[in-house]
Amino acid sequence: MEKGRIIFLNGVTSSGKTSIVEALQDQKDIFFYVVANDLFQEMIGEHYLHENYWRYLSEVIIMMYYTAKLFSDMGKNVLIDGILVEREELRPHYSQLLEILKDNPLDIVEVYCPLDICRQRNIIRGDRYEMQSQEQYTLMAKNIKYSTKVDTSIYSSEKCAEKIIQELFY
Repeated sequence: MEKGRIIFLNGVTSSGKTSIVEALQDQKDIFFYVVANDLFQEMIGEHYLHENYWRYLSEVIIMMYYTAKLFSDMGKNVLIDGILVEREELRPHYSQLLEILKDNPLDIVEVYCPLDICRQRNIIRGDRYEMQSQEQYTLMAKNIKYSTKVDTSIYSSEKCAEKIIQELFY
């Protein structure tokens, strides 16, 4: 059985990852399952997150990668909506991702948006704090090998999705 493609959308909060995921799921000719940091974080009880956020989040992020691998191994395309950070609890995060998915077709897409625009989006959303994107940016893994990059400050989510499909599937 041919393995499904795994597309990892990597970017800080409010950069536009989830909107691109939704646009990709609207595609008629390519179907994707989605795994996301936010969805997997919801598997953890709130009191555990308050007790030791990064310990529990780190565990569930690694489980998310194994879930993506399982879907891919079953021939299903997968979108990962996440962020590659280098915290002590996850280090070396990027290397762990590559090791877990070494036998699967993985493309990492940089979802870029200037931090000042992300800050404005955080304020409008109201479910993130103003400087959350900036804080995440300082934690992001360095030297990631990206397959492509999209800029959500210039292009709509739909245009970004079209670019991803065109560059990675055709």
